[in-house]
Amino acid sequence: MKRLDLSTPRQRRRLGVHYDPDAFGQFSESVARYLGTARFLVFQSVFCLLWVVWNTFGPADLRFDEWQFVGLTLLLSLQAAYAAPLILLAQNRQEQRDRMQSETDRRLAERNQADTEFLAREIASVRLNLGSVATTTDLDEHVERLTDAVDRMAARLDELVTRLDAQH
Repeated sequence: MKRLDLSTPRQRRRLGVHYDPDAFGQFSESVARYLGTARFLVFQSVFCLLWVVWNTFGPADLRFDEWQFVGLTLLLSLQAAYAAPLILLAQNRQEQRDRMQSETDRRLAERNQADTEFLAREIASVRLNLGSVATTTDLDEHVERLTDAVDRMAARLDELVTRLDAQH
């Protein structure tokens, strides 16, 4: 039956396994974190030691790796074959996160620099404007000069009044 609705494109059918890349990436990171621990190394060492001891000294009819530890080698090779790509995937995801964080840090540093330059200009402007603001000393000097001028004018006025009085 063909679709009559042409408003949405058909998706091509892909063969193969479908998975959630983010979930798989998180799984690979958890595996990589576990493989990088001392606990894992101890467990693996104990496992290998028990394997060798059992297949060397155990009862002959109960030994399960009779060909000089070919089974152990195969098991460790299989583990390495899966561990290496999982670790690389985890490293790639970490590299992407680091790249994104670096880009965010760069943008933040640029914004901080622009803000700092703006504030420096504002402070310089405030300093320039404060240079033309009258200080208390300036005001005291002006009041003192005005007081002197008023005193001189009062003295002159008294002098003129005395002269006028003397003429009458």
